[in-house]
Amino acid sequence: MSDSSPDRVAAPVLDVWCELQCPDCRGALDDLRALRARYGDRLEVRLRHFPLEKHKHAFAAAQAVEEAVEQGQGWAYVEAVLGRVEELARGGEPFLVQVARELGLDAEEFDTALIDGRHILIVDADQAEGKAIGVTGTPTYVIDGERLDGGKSQEGLRERIEEITDRLLAGQ
Repeated sequence: MSDSSPDRVAAPVLDVWCELQCPDCRGALDDLRALRARYGDRLEVRLRHFPLEKHKHAFAAAQAVEEAVEQGQGWAYVEAVLGRVEELARGGEPFLVQVARELGLDAEEFDTALIDGRHILIVDADQAEGKAIGVTGTPTYVIDGERLDGGKSQEGLRERIEEITDRLLAGQ
């Protein structure tokens, strides 16, 4: 039996291996904003967690992002924290809860989520997958099987991501 209904073609996926205490990831924020603005829902940008041991609040920040996603403001939270990496380094978990409050999220639920660890498995799974595909630092981008390391330099990466995305969209 054939189905003649048109299938919705899935958007290309850009996985961004990131951590919220990373100055290089903060530097990538403008590129991510530009990509999201240019492609909208034609490119699925997925934040993947890769907390680095050298940043002591990165693991808690990754968990906090997952709570923000549950409360419907994942990207807003990511942008708010990434824009203030120095404050995260100084303030730790109380800062993460403060940002939630500033965004109008349920800060008490954030605090509880950080205590009970309800999002740890998501963060651990992302980190394990990143290690399995060779991610060693952040930010690292993966699109159409190509890994682009933004921790060494952001120069030219947005253009390369746009080339790949345009090719993928043209082939749909």
